[in-house]
Formats: sequence, C-alpha cells, structure tokens
Amino acid sequence: MNILHLRYAVEVASTGSINKAAENLFMNQPNLSRAIKELEENLGIAIFERTTRGMIVTREGEQFLEYARKILAQIDEVENIYKRERGEKQRFSASVPRASYIAEAFLALNKYIDKKEPSEIFYQETNSMTTVSNIVNGICRLGIIRYASNYDSYFKRLLEEKNLSYELITEFGYVAAMSEKHELAKEKTVSCESLSAFTEIVHTDSSTPPQPFPSHKREVTEDNINKRIFVFDRASQFDILSENTDSFMWVSPLPKSLCERYRLVQKRSEESKKIYKDMLIYRGDYKLSKLDSIFISEVCRVKRECFNF
Repeated sequence: MNILHLRYAVEVASTGSINKAAENLFMNQPNLSRAIKELEENLGIAIFERTTRGMIVTREGEQFLEYARKILAQIDEVENIYKRERGEKQRFSASVPRASYIAEAFLALNKYIDKKEPSEIFYQETNSMTTVSNIVNGICRLGIIRYASNYDSYFKRLLEEKNLSYELITEFGYVAAMSEKHELAKEKTVSCESLSAFTEIVHTDSSTPPQPFPSHKREVTEDNINKRIFVFDRASQFDILSENTDSFMWVSPLPKSLCERYRLVQKRSEESKKIYKDMLIYRGDYKLSKLDSIFISEVCRVKRECFNF
C-alpha cells in the first residue's frame, strides 16, 4: 500500500465509477482497476462492491476510506506549508524526440510564461527509452516518444507496466527535406533510386553509442546511399541542407516557417510505407498543469499546420 493507492481509492469512492475516476486521475481504467484490486488484497478486505450501478463502498471500505482521507489531508497540509515557504514557481519539463514541429510548439509555449514570476523550464530532446525513464523517475513531467507502428504493442505494454498514461499525437511517414535549389526540388515525389546519387544527412543520437546507420533510418529507405554526413546538433542539419544543395534528410514533416527560413522543400516518397507514431506520455497519477495543457495544445496546432503539406 502506498499514498497513490490511497488517492486512487478515495477518487473511486468519490465518483462511484472506475472509468470516471481513471479519467480524473489521468490514467488508464485497467491500471486503476488493477491498483484497487491489489490494495484490497494487501488489506484483506473488499473496499468496493462491483455492481451494474458502479462501485459501491462496503462497510469495511467506509472505515478504511475514513483513515485514507485523514492521511491524505495531512499530507496535503504538509506539502502546502512547504510550498508557501518556497514560493510558487512556474514549472514545465518535457522529454521529446528531435522533431521540428514539437520544437516549434515549445517556442510558442514561451509566450505564455509570465516573465515577472519565478520559473523553472526543462526541455530535452532524446530517444524514446530515455524519455520513458525520465518520466518514470520524475525527471520530466511530460514526454513524447516516437516509434515505428509495428512496435505499437511493445511500447503500449511497456507504458502500462510503468503505470504511464499515453495519448496518440500523430501518425506519419518520413519525408525527404532538401534545399529548394536541389536537383530534385521540382519533383512531386522522390524515390530511393533518385536519391542514391546525393548526400544524406543523418541525425545521430548522442545519448546512445554511435551506429554506422541508425536502425529507424534503415526502415525509411534502402541502404543504397554511399555518401552521408552524421550530425549531433539539430540546428546544424538545416544549415547543411540549405548550403549543400546536393544533400537531403529524412525527417518528420517540417513547419512551413522553418522551410521558409532555411529555403527548404520536403518531398514524399512512394516507397516509404513505414508509419511512425508520436505518443504523449506522463505518469498515471500526474495532473496536467496549465503550462502542460498549453504545450499540448500548441503541439497539436503546429502538427495540423505542417502535416498536411
């Protein structure tokens, strides 16, 4: 039994519904049901009676919930005392993939941060497994992970095991970004064969051991490129694409403003059938803050603007 279990039980009792309680707690209904069952097994009592009318508190459950509410009230009181002493800060933390549309949303978020108030903002671009670890360990409050759709069941199972809530942001296929002066810039679509004569820019993850050719890129195109430039910094890749008019890079769809800034175009490939998913994740017991909600709204707004080119 832990504090989370107490909060879960109190919320279920308050709403009389597993589904409604799960929604209020920002977690999945199966995870909440499992947590309540584990709590009842640990206590050796039935806190709730499952009926067609919802979750009815038992006599033993009423006694337990009385203690639970007192404990939670004391915990909240202690937290409020120390929060007042520290002073409230605007806090935001996110761990995300290297994606231009997400970075654009983060830039938009900055307009909503009150410059007169203390703030603590943390934004990290990294791989999916590091993001999951950051959320589980409390390093970040929000995360966005990216994976190929054929790994969907694996990642959903992992997230549920870690008691993380998840929501699909978007599904997409990679596109080829290149200079508007590129030889293929006027083409409607590109092919692996047509790109084979050019230099591919490959983004390498500095948080994992370097690989000659990252596995997710191998799924995007055939390994028929013999000229590559590996970069670790996301900003430099656009400078290279802009200046090296013989280069290209597989990316998630780019915002229009970024393409205009670096004079880039993006081309779809009929051979690129692989679908990727960007998934929002956060801890099951976490309640989204105002800045969190604004960031998510901005991510969705920018996504709509740039994924329909």
